[in-house]
Amino acid sequence: MDPQQFFTTSRVVVVAGKGGVGKTTVSAVLARAAGDAGLRVLVVELEDKPGIAALLGGEGLLPYEDVVLAEGLGPSGSGRVSGRTITPSDALADYLTSHGLKRLSKRLVTSGVIDVVSTAAPGIDDILVLGKLKQLEREIETEGLFDLVVVDGPAAGHAITFLQSARGLLDAVRVGPIRTQARDVLEMLSDPARCQVLLVTLPEATPVNELIETAYALEDRIGVQLGPVVVNAQDVGDLLPDPRTVDGLPEGDDGAALAAAASFRTQRRAMHAEEIARLARELPLAQLKLPLVPTAGLDADDVAALAMRLSAAVGSLAP
Repeated sequence: MDPQQFFTTSRVVVVAGKGGVGKTTVSAVLARAAGDAGLRVLVVELEDKPGIAALLGGEGLLPYEDVVLAEGLGPSGSGRVSGRTITPSDALADYLTSHGLKRLSKRLVTSGVIDVVSTAAPGIDDILVLGKLKQLEREIETEGLFDLVVVDGPAAGHAITFLQSARGLLDAVRVGPIRTQARDVLEMLSDPARCQVLLVTLPEATPVNELIETAYALEDRIGVQLGPVVVNAQDVGDLLPDPRTVDGLPEGDDGAALAAAASFRTQRRAMHAEEIARLARELPLAQLKLPLVPTAGLDADDVAALAMRLSAAVGSLAP
């Protein structure tokens, strides 16, 4: 599949996965790969935490307003990656301002009451954020500032309640702006051309089990479109030979340490291959695999290299 076609299948892509599987890294890689395909991408961070800006060439926390993180990408130099953070209180203040209640918004912000209001009832904080994402999605069509919104979504457990909040509020609230917002968000989530979810996992037993469970829950309870599964940090390469058969291995502790390292690496590669095969058997979704990068902390250059690997993997998908 052509990468540009793949990245424009949906206008919003929510990246979700168990904590620790590299969800934020995959969000950055996905955004960079789309930028390299010549698209204008907006990355949205939901948990107000550092990390994704540095992975894309920026620094610190992303603000509420868009900032450009990388530009001049792609063959024609038209690709660009921007970023922003959306929190429930910011989304509520923005909503009030856009509906002619700027003075009320300012009072709530300066008094600190806005944080209380935005979490006043279960699901309100999630629907505020989803409502802002829906607004950004519509702006792709009406204003054309971006081609794709990539959301560094909640961890897998919260992802279900986050995406299910619209359905819950639609059932609980009969009239008013909250019901209207919930209905509009649900329409976006259930339209594959507008939104899809990419689940991320490590090729290990527990993350794979949780991904399979999350995938079926998202389809059954919410009806959201699932994209290919991203298998992150696969230890790739041929199985290493038995150290006992290798000539010239040092004697003593050094040789024993090398043999132990080779044995560990071989076992991990075999385990990764086995879990990837099990995932394919139990979940009929295409897989995009990213290799393990043996470093303590990734930077923008690592993400750019991984983006090339992701684009190559996308190219191998059936159109």
